[in-house]
Order: sequence, then structure tokens, then C-alpha cells
Amino acid sequence: MSFVQPVQLSKHGVLLEPLTHEHLYGLTAACQDGELWKIRVTSTPKADEVKQYINTACNQGLLGHRFAFAVIEKDTGQVIGTTSYHDILADVKRVEIGYTWYAQSVQRTHVNTTCKLLLLEHAFETLNCNTVAFRTDIFNFKSQRAIERLGAKKDGIIRGNAFRKDNTIRDTVMYSISSSEWPDIKAHITDLLSRHGLNA
Repeated sequence: MSFVQPVQLSKHGVLLEPLTHEHLYGLTAACQDGELWKIRVTSTPKADEVKQYINTACNQGLLGHRFAFAVIEKDTGQVIGTTSYHDILADVKRVEIGYTWYAQSVQRTHVNTTCKLLLLEHAFETLNCNTVAFRTDIFNFKSQRAIERLGAKKDGIIRGNAFRKDNTIRDTVMYSISSSEWPDIKAHITDLLSRHGLNA
């Protein structure tokens, strides 16, 4: 059994809850908001592949490799995206945060930063993780900037380690935050959110 267990996390009007097929229609609508599947360097499925995307996430969850969340706008109940803990290593208390995408209408808002704060807080302060990591396509410059803005350290590049959805082979950029770095990172992220008028 994975040391990551079902949980709901909430802050600043954003709710993370375990992803299930009850989120199918909402997640499909989020995917269609901006036709996100056209971005070749992301994990976003096509609109008619969202059911299989959820199946895969749930099956990986049963194996203890991934725990996926639906990202929900709390006031309206609208599904606005998804994110996951993945590549979960219980023995060394390490998780990665990824499989993250949001409806275009909530991009460049506080939503992503809030989700990262929720997931990092839970990982370090409840799960007692030693390390939380991130990975992204070498050509996903937007994602790299977002990860670096959090304060994560760049670990390096793994060359030729995965297929993109168009079957080209990608290089992967790896980042991480250690438990000793977390207090400063938390203060930094909290400060970023305060610029949106959001207090801790």
C-alpha cells in the first residue's frame, strides 16, 4: 500500500480531491477549454480520451505509483484541471508532482501556485517526505519557468527517456525540493500568493 492515501486539500477557493470517473464530464470540459491536447509537450489527453486518462490514473493508483487529484473551483464546483503525485517511492519518502494541466481560462491565475502549495505542504508536513520532485519536457519552457519560480532546484536532464504523445522521443528536465529547503520555499510561495491578495 502506498504511503500516499486519499485526501482532500483546500485553500484560496481551490479544492483538490481524488480523481474519479465522477469528474469525467467536468475534466473533459476543462480539456476543451483552450484545446489543451494540441500542446505536444504536455500530458493533456484529447477530449475523447479523458475517460481512458482517468482509467490509467486510477489503475496506477491501485498499484501505488500515482495518486491523481481533480482540481475544482470551490465556489462553483467546476472542474478546472488535474494534478498528481506520481513515481511514489515510499522507502525513501519521495514523490513527484506532475500530470498537471488546467483549463486555459484559469491559467496565469493563482490556481497553479495554490495547488503546488497544497501538494508541497501535504507532502512535507503530513507525509514527511524527504524529497518532492518535478519533471518536464525540455521544450516545455512554460512549465520550466513555473517550476523554477517555485524555487525548486534543477537536478539535470535525462536524455531520451520518454515518448511524447506524438511518438517523438523527449529529453526530460528534472527538478527537486528537499525537506530542509521546504521552510524557505513555503515562505516564498506564500509571498507569491500574497501578491494576488491571498493570505496564508
